[in-house]
Amino acid sequence: MSSLDQALRAAFDSRRVLIADLHRQGTDCYRLFHGSQEGAAGLTVDRYGPQLMVQSFHQPLDSPSLQSIHRLAIDLLGQPLQLIYNDRSQSNSRIDRSNAVYQPEESALEDQVGHEWGLRYRVRGRHSGQDPLLFLDLRNARGWVRQHSTGKSVLNLFSYTCGVGLCAAAGGAREVWNVDFAERNLAVGKENGELNPQLPAMHFVHSDYFPAIRQLAGLPVSARRGRALPHYPRLAQRQFDLVVLDPPAWARSAFGTVDLLRDYQSLLKPALLATAEGGVLICCNNLAKVPMEQWRTQVLRCAEKAGRPVRDWQVVPTAADFPSQDGLQPLKVLILQL
Repeated sequence: MSSLDQALRAAFDSRRVLIADLHRQGTDCYRLFHGSQEGAAGLTVDRYGPQLMVQSFHQPLDSPSLQSIHRLAIDLLGQPLQLIYNDRSQSNSRIDRSNAVYQPEESALEDQVGHEWGLRYRVRGRHSGQDPLLFLDLRNARGWVRQHSTGKSVLNLFSYTCGVGLCAAAGGAREVWNVDFAERNLAVGKENGELNPQLPAMHFVHSDYFPAIRQLAGLPVSARRGRALPHYPRLAQRQFDLVVLDPPAWARSAFGTVDLLRDYQSLLKPALLATAEGGVLICCNNLAKVPMEQWRTQVLRCAEKAGRPVRDWQVVPTAADFPSQDGLQPLKVLILQL
C-alpha cells in the first residue's frame, strides 16, 4: 500500500462520525482529505454533492493515484461520485486541462447542486474562475450567521457567490446586501438564491470593495495615486446590524490594495464604521502565516482607534474536516460585538 493510500484511509476513517453528522444536518459538501495536515502537502479531496473534486497544488497526480482516491471515496460514502480533477500546480494556480487524465466525463461538467445546512448551492466542477464555487472551510461561520441574523440587516462584503448572504436570508434577515467586484460571482449568487425560492430575495451590488464600503461608512472615495477614478455605483451612507468581512489574501484595483499581511486595518476601519451601534462585525483572515493572537490584537486595537471599541469577541472554530496539527489554521474568524 502506498503512503498516499495510507494517508487517505486514515483521513477518511477519522471523518466517519463527522460525515454522518453532516448528512443529518443536510450537508453533502465537505473536505475528505486536507493534504497539508494529513500527509500529502498540496493535495485536497472535497465532496460537492454528487461530485468528488480532487485538486493538486504542488505536483500533478498520475492516473493510478487519482483512480485510487476515487475508489476509496466511493467505498467510504457508499455511493457513486462524479470525478473532477483540477491540477493547479502550474503558475498562478491556473487549472491544467491539457492532459487526458484531467478530462472528466461530460456529465461531471454539467451544473450540479450541493447542500449545506439544508440549503441548495450551485456546483460546477469547471468554470471560468479557479476556485470552487463554495469555500468549505467557512461552513461554521455561515452556520453562525444563519443562527444570528433574524430581523437584522446584513452586509456581506467580498461576497463571492453569496453563501453567507444565503444563510442570512435563511436565518430570517430582513435585508441582505451582497457586495463583490466580479459580476460572474454575483451571477452564481443569484443562481443560489433561485435554487432556494422559499427564501426572501437578496440585494446584489456589483462594486469594488473600497468605493462601496467607503460610501456606506461616510468616507470619501479616492483612486490610487496617478489613476483616474473608474465608474462605481453610488450608495448612500448607512449602517448594518451584521457585517461580514471576508477578503482575499491580496488583490489590487484602481481604488486600493487588499493586503491581509501588511494592511488589514485599511479594510477593517470602514467596515467598523458601516456596522451599527450594538451590531456585529465578523472578520475573516485566510493567511496561515498570521497567528490568531497577533491578528486579534491588531483587530481590537484598530477598532479602538476607529472609535468603535469592541464590547466582546469570540472565535468561530474552523470546521472539523479542516484539521490543523500545528495550530496555524489558514482561516481565522472573529466575531466582534460593537
